Amino acid sequence: MAARPLSRMLWRLLRSSARSCSSGAPVTQPCPGESARAASEELSRRRQFLREHAAPFSAFLTDSFGRQHSYLRISLTEKCNLRCQYCMPEEGVPLTPKANLLTTEEILTLARLFVKEGVDKIRLTGGEPLIRPDVVDIVAQLQRLEGLRTIGVTTNGVNLARLLPQLQKAGLSAINISLDTLVPAKFEFIVRRKGFHKVMEGIHKAIELGYNPVKVRPYPCRDGLKDPGALSALIQKLPLPSPNPNTGNKWNFKKMVSYKEMLDTVRQQWPELEKLPEEESSTAKAFKIPGFQGQISFITSMSQHFCGTCNRLRITADGNLKVCLFGNSEVSLRDHLRAGASEQELLRIIGAAVGRKKRQHAGMFSISQMKNRPMILIGG
Repeated sequence: MAARPLSRMLWRLLRSSARSCSSGAPVTQPCPGESARAASEELSRRRQFLREHAAPFSAFLTDSFGRQHSYLRISLTEKCNLRCQYCMPEEGVPLTPKANLLTTEEILTLARLFVKEGVDKIRLTGGEPLIRPDVVDIVAQLQRLEGLRTIGVTTNGVNLARLLPQLQKAGLSAINISLDTLVPAKFEFIVRRKGFHKVMEGIHKAIELGYNPVKVRPYPCRDGLKDPGALSALIQKLPLPSPNPNTGNKWNFKKMVSYKEMLDTVRQQWPELEKLPEEESSTAKAFKIPGFQGQISFITSMSQHFCGTCNRLRITADGNLKVCLFGNSEVSLRDHLRAGASEQELLRIIGAAVGRKKRQHAGMFSISQMKNRPMILIGG
């Protein structure tokens, strides 16, 4: 992909050109004597030039259905300081020996390779990523990668208030916080630990530091979330994922809450709920309640899957590449790295895995019978 650095140089040049004209005035605000139409036509010509000279997206990250995978999720650890019922079995899970987990340098090596091939968004997951001692340094190192536009984290929020100022300075640009209820006692029941007030402190710290949106993600199982509206009024944006009714990756259909049922529940309380346009490759169906600062989104991975626009890949804490969250196919990048594989050899291995990605996942009934890692070991 030798042409890609050229395309990035062109992008920076054109983006800079689009921001101002010779007098320093924005192109969208015409310079003295220049019509708005002329400025618009000039911007269109620049964009056309960019399209014609941009490098093609990496063939290694494009599957047989034409899906381009520009979003990489990296699990930093299998450990967690909570024991959420839908994520980890009550008895816990056998953890991978430390020697078999990716080192910091291996994480950065893989991240660098994926970004070079076109990944422009990386999300750090776990386990709980914020319990990893060098998480701030990892974010700082990722921030230096040319072409990486977004560095996000999915966290339970317990350590967020303490670490967020350092993470923001290092380059963290997006935050997802897991929170299933606003009732402290219910919180302790769901996660089997204390910590509700620390999570709330983390949410407020994120808003205070200017993150927008701050995404709070509950799992609406039957014995979990009861008041989705309270969360939507509290924070900037609330993705309500369509059901994840599992217990350590064992599906419990009695706990399942469908997208339609959740939508009907919200509409009963706010009949004026408005559907918002969906962004390309978005997993969320977004809605706006007039007068509310934030919005509500439903992630319908089971009841209405979005496999056709999936652009996500995952690397587990022990270095396995998963091309589908709900698939059980994996390939060890760690083993090839440690065996001295070259960059081109790694790309061929990655390309082969991406090329085997199926059109869609098997569906909830088949998935319930499929052997797969617990979510805590996937970084889902």
